[in-house]
Amino acid sequence: MRLPCPHCGPRSSAEFTYLGAAAPKRPVDDAPLEAWHDFVFIRDNPRGPIDELWRHRLGCGAWIVVTRDTLTHDVTGAVLASRYAKREGES
Repeated sequence: MRLPCPHCGPRSSAEFTYLGAAAPKRPVDDAPLEAWHDFVFIRDNPRGPIDELWRHRLGCGAWIVVTRDTLTHDVTGAVLASRYAKREGES
């Protein structure tokens, strides 16, 4: 699978480290233990497009959000994670 790094262009996914879905929201620091448990261990397993967080570890080191279809593995886009965070915050 090839991922489109906004800085380096298309690269093999072997150059990247996968973190997980980009959407989960971190609980506040004083949240109950159950909220932290759910944040760390309980994840949806959607079928279809999902935003995922990847780090270009063997390239520029950037964190990017990749939109990938979990059924077909088709990658339809990528943005820097900092821009994704701003886009999410504007909603």
